Amino acid sequence: MAELLGWARVMGDVNVNVRRGAWYEVTRLTHEAATLDVHHEPRSVPRSSVEIVTARPRRWSIVERPYDAVDLPMSWGSRYAVCPQCSHRAQVARGFTQMPCPRCGESFAIRQ
Repeated sequence: MAELLGWARVMGDVNVNVRRGAWYEVTRLTHEAATLDVHHEPRSVPRSSVEIVTARPRRWSIVERPYDAVDLPMSWGSRYAVCPQCSHRAQVARGFTQMPCPRCGESFAIRQ
């Protein structure tokens, strides 16, 4: 098993075949790329496209709707939330500081 070098999520409106806003284990780092463990498969992502942290965050990630969004209801508007536990996408609960995940049931703070 590869050494855990932190956690990363894709930032910005880029399509690198990784769910934007979801946190993945970083298994390798170079100046050019981060290798992420995406469902037990290594996926190389340009380092400039990821945010890397040492500990897995325990807050919802808020993601701007990508230009190539698939399966996102238009009623969600221009942003959606990604669960830090299971990576499920959900509508942003406006006016709340926490919200439960419809998939895993865990409740997390909302990172606005």
